[in-house]
Amino acid sequence: MAVVIVNVLNLPFPHSANTLKLVCYFTNWAQYRDGPARFLPDNVDPHLCTHLMFAFAIISHGNKLVASDWNDDVLYKSFNALKTRNPKLKTLLSVKGQDTDSAKFSEMMSSSYARQQFIQSSIRLLRAYGFDGLDLAWQGPAFQGRPPEDRRRFTLLCKELVEAYEAESKASGYPRLMISAAVAAKRNVIFISYDVPQISQYLDFISVLTFGFHGSEEGLTNHHSPLYSGEHQTGESLYYNVNSAILYWKEQGAPVEKLLMGFPTFGRSFLLTSTVTGLGAPTRSSTVAGPYTQEIGLWSNYEICSFLKGATVEWIDNQRVPYAVKGRGWVGFDNQTSYYYKVQYLMEHKLGGAVVWTLDLDDFSGEFCSQGSSPLIRYLKTQLENGKTLHE
Repeated sequence: MAVVIVNVLNLPFPHSANTLKLVCYFTNWAQYRDGPARFLPDNVDPHLCTHLMFAFAIISHGNKLVASDWNDDVLYKSFNALKTRNPKLKTLLSVKGQDTDSAKFSEMMSSSYARQQFIQSSIRLLRAYGFDGLDLAWQGPAFQGRPPEDRRRFTLLCKELVEAYEAESKASGYPRLMISAAVAAKRNVIFISYDVPQISQYLDFISVLTFGFHGSEEGLTNHHSPLYSGEHQTGESLYYNVNSAILYWKEQGAPVEKLLMGFPTFGRSFLLTSTVTGLGAPTRSSTVAGPYTQEIGLWSNYEICSFLKGATVEWIDNQRVPYAVKGRGWVGFDNQTSYYYKVQYLMEHKLGGAVVWTLDLDDFSGEFCSQGSSPLIRYLKTQLENGKTLHE
């Protein structure tokens, strides 16, 4: 099927009100990339997003919220200084709960005393550097071997954070620190990990990370962030899409106005093992890293722009996303057309906004895609503003 380019710039949206949240992640490891891919707070347009997330802080063995990198204190200052150029901007510090950090999260949540150690340390750190809140980036409490009790303890953590932040606000006179969570999008993880109605009471917003559904480990080509399921999918993979994730969070009791939908500025790449190039084509278990990001199977938007030169681009009509093939290379990615359909979905379901992973993976300098700086995020911002829907 040939690629379909839709003129989406002037199509109407079904709802209107005020402005949605546009939450964008900044990663402290992007400073180590080479040349034009190096990304620092100085590269951030403070008017692009409504909320900025600094990724990541970590939890120490003493259950304290601490910086993860050697120069984070310097980056924290320049990151929060962006608010001098946009006083409406909100900044949050995101604490990582994946991989080896998952054990530290579990340990911290294991008792009321340990949770209070973390909570009080978070207040000190957030206030010291001028953050407006805390983001809990743990996509799997009670999942993959973690204690089943972590589901209940995560709810207690959210509750106790709110109580402590409200008390601190009353005592200090400062606005209450915000609390958000970056959560899983796969149904089996959601069911095991979260008491959705309970945590929804305490969180200011919930970022559903609706991407990364598929990767090269599966041995078959698949788009990692499709809007809907595809005809080629069966079993559990029928639910590996944006629509299924959002509907499941809603069905489990999350208020739609607190749900943010994930928008990736990256694609997932595959190495084909035959001349078959469509969805479900056989692939190797590993693939090449992007020349700048150096992450196996993950290519930034600007790396994809380079790949698209001379590539064949196809549109997956029933999933509303594109992929591209060149030689043995295959990449499923997002472009402005797929973003349009996702924003339309977001509006139709009256969600609270969008969450972007990440600022540094878009073509922030405008050097690669010939579409201006941060073309995907800037387009997303425009579409959200055109939709005029605000959920405070």
